[in-house]
Amino acid sequence: MVINSEKVVALTKGAIRKVIDRRKQDARTFGTDNSRYCYSVWLRHLVHAHKFGFNPINSVVAELGPGESIGIGLAALLTGSRKYYALDVHTYWNTERNLMVFDKLVDLFRNRTDIPDNHEFPKVYPLLDEYRFPSHMLNDNLLNQMLTEDRIMHLRSAIKNMDNNSSEEIRFFVPWEKNTEIETGSLDYIFSQAVLQYVDNIDSTYEKMNTLLRQGAMMSHCIDFSSHGMTKSWNGQWLYSDAEWKFLNGNKKVILNREPKSAHLLTNTNNGFQILATKDLKKEIEFPRTEFHKKYSSLSETDAGTAVSFIVSQKK
Repeated sequence: MVINSEKVVALTKGAIRKVIDRRKQDARTFGTDNSRYCYSVWLRHLVHAHKFGFNPINSVVAELGPGESIGIGLAALLTGSRKYYALDVHTYWNTERNLMVFDKLVDLFRNRTDIPDNHEFPKVYPLLDEYRFPSHMLNDNLLNQMLTEDRIMHLRSAIKNMDNNSSEEIRFFVPWEKNTEIETGSLDYIFSQAVLQYVDNIDSTYEKMNTLLRQGAMMSHCIDFSSHGMTKSWNGQWLYSDAEWKFLNGNKKVILNREPKSAHLLTNTNNGFQILATKDLKKEIEFPRTEFHKKYSSLSETDAGTAVSFIVSQKK
């Protein structure tokens, strides 16, 4: 009865969404309009990737799904990256917001601000062992070079010219998977934060990332496997058939693909990547696997209880 009640409530909300929500695309708010969020996310990825040899100096990095600003990528540029590519299916950012986030990021790095932790951002993953500014990676000599007035003004100009894609340092590719302008094997690092749970086809996405990365290059992805508030229970998304799930989401164009952690690990391997590390946020399974829709009833206990996973991998 609990499951039936949950499904009735969720599907009723889906019907309401279809009536009142006529947007052509989702207006997303993933937090990238907040400079401290962008600073925290980039440094968390960087700290973990650095353990396996990634060095941001002079690197070409790309981000999947930047959201409402390119702030995380701007943080990468401020820590030594040479170029940043924003890869998305729609354009959500704007110049004014990008400049506002950038200017605040400059202050954060100039002050060697500690990484905002989970007291400030309780839903941000991955966790770190410590949140002090990572001066072992980002020493004064490096930051002084990255934060000169000339370089800051140059990057501000690049942000202003982003709309016509004329900058060497910052470029965007929308829709990115169909784009052929990015040179094969030209990227040193790809990252994403709570994005891969939304892609339509994870196999083609990983295949494309493999094509863009050079041999030995790395990537890190934080993937959220929860229902994102679409159901009362965090793992309620696995109760529904494909048709029910689509209906529940109303007119949304971007919906959760509901692929579990094991699917991402397998797709990494099948597309030429070696898994270097995984960090998982576990939650109590609110519904037993036997109650999941038949499509998901065979999920392992690990998959069913993994709410978030951070995966670092390397192109073989």
